[in-house]
Amino acid sequence: MNTHLDVIIQKPHTGSAETTAKDFKAPIDVRWCAGCGGFAILSQVQKILPDLDIPKEKIVFISGIGCSSRFPYYMDVYVMHTMHGRALAVASGVKISRPDLSVWIATGDGDCMSIGGNHLIHTARRNVNINVIMFNNEIYSLTKGQYSPTSRPGLKTKSSPLGVLDDPFDPITLALGAGAPFVARAYDRDIKTMRFLFERANQHNGFSFVEVYTNCVIFNDGAFDEYTLKGNREENSVFLDHGKPLLFSNGTKGIKLDGFKPVVVSLEDGNHSIDDLLVHDETDSTLAFILSNMSFNLDLPRPHGVFQSIERPSYDAKVEAQIIEESKKPGANDIDALLKGDDYWEIG
Repeated sequence: MNTHLDVIIQKPHTGSAETTAKDFKAPIDVRWCAGCGGFAILSQVQKILPDLDIPKEKIVFISGIGCSSRFPYYMDVYVMHTMHGRALAVASGVKISRPDLSVWIATGDGDCMSIGGNHLIHTARRNVNINVIMFNNEIYSLTKGQYSPTSRPGLKTKSSPLGVLDDPFDPITLALGAGAPFVARAYDRDIKTMRFLFERANQHNGFSFVEVYTNCVIFNDGAFDEYTLKGNREENSVFLDHGKPLLFSNGTKGIKLDGFKPVVVSLEDGNHSIDDLLVHDETDSTLAFILSNMSFNLDLPRPHGVFQSIERPSYDAKVEAQIIEESKKPGANDIDALLKGDDYWEIG
């Protein structure tokens, strides 16, 4: 149906004033593999949209190429299925030209961080007011199981039969380093946190990046089990809650800072109390980097939740303000003068 040169645009069906999740479901079958984490992400997005108080015709979902990028087909809003890695570039153009629209991107770790990596860092840097949901399954799944920029060292795939040698990106750290003001992480089994983060992303005025650990049952099954399965996640994951101490392992352990180094302490050995623990502050950019770097340390629990939420003027708002200001100048609406500029000549 699509090639890398196609741009598929789909219009929404007319809905009622009072919408439900059903109104945002496109009338086609969802063609992901049974057990794919994409189903949970799709369901939570469709459930939050009626509560956002945004008319259907003001919502746009854009994607590139990949399993995750089939997402727009399943949404009954305005959608664009664009070229591989180019979703953020297209979405930036849409938002800048139509700042009244709510623009979302569904993308994957290959589409967003490899082919589209350059667009990711510059869209984050510019702070374009769009919401990115990145399905991270640590594999190229649509092209049948090659390793991606987030695949772990040693993983044997069709393109790394002896094991991956690359050091992977951590998407959260990369987004923070590129200047993204809102950065968060969830996993596909935690529908409550996903819904919360998608709502927070929508509320944020600026670029928002939500990474979702998404299980690929065919080519990388169980990649996140140590952090997401019941029985594992209590010991190996920690939820970031603004203004709250970092507790995990059913409240028996916590994270304390030793200088700038996070360390695990027990609250049962009598040597530490909850008052010793690191308290999360999502407005602290330095702390956000410290927490994101925990992803590289297997001796520490994997954080999820909001790493950072900082408000600053969005790029599209600044463009709109610049246009308004320039339009006030004498001759601003003289198209002929604008085309000629100050340096031109006429041929008789």
